[in-house]
Amino acid sequence: MTYTAPIKDMLFNMEHLAQIEQVAQLPGFEDAGLETAQAVLEECAKLCETVVAPLNVAGDLNPSSFKDGKVTTTPGFADAFKQYAEGGWQGLQHPTDFGGQGLPKTIGAACIEMLNSANLSFALCPLLTDGAIEALLTAGSDELKATYLEKLVTGEWTGTMNLTEPQAGSDLALVRTKADPQGDGSYKVFGTKIFITYGEHDMADNIVHLVLARVAGAPEGVKGISLFVVPKFLVNKDGSLGERNDVHCVSIEHKMGIKASPTAVLQFGDHGGAVGYLVGEENRGLEYMFIMMNAARYAVGVQGIAVAERAYQHAVAYAKERVQSRPVDGSVKASATIIHHPDVRRMLMTMRAFTEGCRAMATTAAAAYDASHHHPDAEVRQANAVFYEFMVPLVKGYSTEMSLEVTSLGVQVHGGMGFIEETGAAQYYRDAKILTIYEGTTAIQANDLVGRKTARDGGETAKAIAAQIEKTEAELNASDSAVAQTVAKHLAQARQAFVQVVEFIAAQAKTNPNAVYAGSVPYLMLTGNLVAGWQLGRSALVAEQQLKNGQDASFMQAKLATAQFYAEHILTRVPGQADAVVNGAASVMALPMDMF
Repeated sequence: MTYTAPIKDMLFNMEHLAQIEQVAQLPGFEDAGLETAQAVLEECAKLCETVVAPLNVAGDLNPSSFKDGKVTTTPGFADAFKQYAEGGWQGLQHPTDFGGQGLPKTIGAACIEMLNSANLSFALCPLLTDGAIEALLTAGSDELKATYLEKLVTGEWTGTMNLTEPQAGSDLALVRTKADPQGDGSYKVFGTKIFITYGEHDMADNIVHLVLARVAGAPEGVKGISLFVVPKFLVNKDGSLGERNDVHCVSIEHKMGIKASPTAVLQFGDHGGAVGYLVGEENRGLEYMFIMMNAARYAVGVQGIAVAERAYQHAVAYAKERVQSRPVDGSVKASATIIHHPDVRRMLMTMRAFTEGCRAMATTAAAAYDASHHHPDAEVRQANAVFYEFMVPLVKGYSTEMSLEVTSLGVQVHGGMGFIEETGAAQYYRDAKILTIYEGTTAIQANDLVGRKTARDGGETAKAIAAQIEKTEAELNASDSAVAQTVAKHLAQARQAFVQVVEFIAAQAKTNPNAVYAGSVPYLMLTGNLVAGWQLGRSALVAEQQLKNGQDASFMQAKLATAQFYAEHILTRVPGQADAVVNGAASVMALPMDMF
């Protein structure tokens, strides 16, 4: 199954929702307007469609393998990564000072989506490298930056995140890996890390591990965790590679999906200690690691959009060629392709609406990120930072849960053939499952949304977003079109339900936390649903205006149809979710533990 990058939809979002021309007015982004965005996306699409996408099925059938301490990736991966790096794609969003292109996240996010649609397993290597770059940019010393950043930014080396241990999953207070100071500024690191994506591979000359560990005498819990750079190969003063460090892969996992991505168990210090270098200050490692995690969480949300897009394209192609039964309306007198059948159309429209809604939400969030880092006005930077931080658990949590529903529907469209691996639909479903788990499960994203993003400020940020949504409703209601009126009605009902839940959380979070957190995931899902629907409401306003201007009628009509479908079939879920949060907590906790 071929992949075609949805460039037109991406550019629509950038131009009309993210206001790319305003992003291009920010210091440092002067050359990053719509024209640049289109050129970059078209070039990225060529690489993804012709080089990376053809390796997707091969990676599933012939995944990475481990032998004698070495990992061999799927044939073709190393060459594809070389082309990716030589094209400057790893450094797309990173500073020009270190060999990057310095483009905004608004453009970079679209390229990340394309790469992940083309090949989710392949794209994980650049994703983790991006996180390592962000952490070093923020907290690394000048010496660490000089040693590692350019090689990472140009893709000559790759990076990893090392958090999880056999006894410490999401609870990082249980981390036991230790780091002993050596008196020369370096440390010796000892411990075991698991679930390390691309922790060992053959696609780059060096792998730069960022590792959480404890220095002797550090406080207990998360306050005593530090962050270290532990390279696979030590780096000489002239920048050349030196001797092998004492960090080794002892196995890789056999997984349900993303099989081509090697998930390593790494052992540090079995032969005297792995040499590591402190990032920033001791005992501030979790703070720095959250920089990597926030970057990765947004990117994983984009992965959800990406795999949903690929599953949708696959399902549409099948529905247009699979002949099965006569249409119920008699429009065809013999058996017809299944896209004639109303329920198949319902499934395809659900897939399409979810994917476009989440893409619009992620693009809008990316523009806020760019403004939060580059706008000259401190108040504007802060306002955008608050908005972006609120959006991260939505992009990550809602988009990945959405991808499970979409890829499942993709299998369903195929019917029995979807259950057969040869059709390819099942791979997207299997690959998508991990997205709701790694970089913080959906429950962790929901707890973040409840605690840090809603309860902490008494729902102020959430209500400010609701006020923006209400303005969009007013604009929709001002239109005389049936589509706009329908979207406005359902958007208003969803917003009102959202505000009810926000008020419930603000009032009950401290006094009755179990009641609030019992509904944390439904709250995340209804909020993501609302915000994605809001963006499609904004899209509908643009599409109506573009139609009046005679612009691209078929595309704009499809935008309107998709927005209406989302409003009538997906936004309508929100009131029920709200009721479950506000009134359903008691039943969540009603059954005694010993009765499970």
